[in-house]
Amino acid sequence: MTFEIINPESLGAPKGWNHGILAAHGGRILFVAGQAGWEGDAGGVPPPFAEQFARALDKVLAVVRAAGGGPTDVARCTIYVTDLAAYRQGMKSLGEVWRARFGKYYPAMALLEVQGLADPGAVVEIEATAVIGGHG
Repeated sequence: MTFEIINPESLGAPKGWNHGILAAHGGRILFVAGQAGWEGDAGGVPPPFAEQFARALDKVLAVVRAAGGGPTDVARCTIYVTDLAAYRQGMKSLGEVWRARFGKYYPAMALLEVQGLADPGAVVEIEATAVIGGHG
């Protein structure tokens, strides 16, 4: 899948995301439900923030791959975190986790701090939209 990156000059250059992505004609849209970095019924101690971020990304990519796509088919990610300060503190390690899965590719993204997530112990949840197939 080749997306057309839409970054209007008037909005400034994005870093670590894109302002918009235009999908190729004929692609199938895949909506990936929120994937938590920790399942509340897993038992034990929830892993640290970066590990939960990695788990959530891996789960998103598992859904995308099951639909026949790959990391660069992800057009949009919304990241929900329970602690924005922890997210900011871990930016370097989170960047390494991201690049290990997506390389230098970044979709359109949003980051939201929330009061809590459905899974007890989860500190990050990621939902995504991917476009599988199509042509430019």
